[in-house]
Amino acid sequence: NEAEDAVIRLMTRQGYRFLVRNFTVHNMGELDVVMMKGQELYVVEVKSRLEGTAYADPLRSITPKKRMRMLNTTKVLISKYNLFDMNVHFLAGCVTHRRDGMIQNVEIVPF
Repeated sequence: NEAEDAVIRLMTRQGYRFLVRNFTVHNMGELDVVMMKGQELYVVEVKSRLEGTAYADPLRSITPKKRMRMLNTTKVLISKYNLFDMNVHFLAGCVTHRRDGMIQNVEIVPF
């Protein structure tokens, strides 16, 4: 997914280290991108939108149900990778692209 690639590139340039992408737990949920920086773990939900279209705030599409799935899936990830001492942050990677797929903007925001 190009939007996920763009988020990973931006965060890597900002000093984050890539951990995993599309971490999935059956019947629980999926984490789009997980990055690390120091003792901090960053779980990023990537939202991609077409430039120039009217759409709701991408953060609004991260519903309470989605947040709960992300939280439960993150617990499994922490256990699998033995990351119990990490502080966890949840972020949205908001990516805007043109019709031809060219990425126009990437913004990382907490939620």
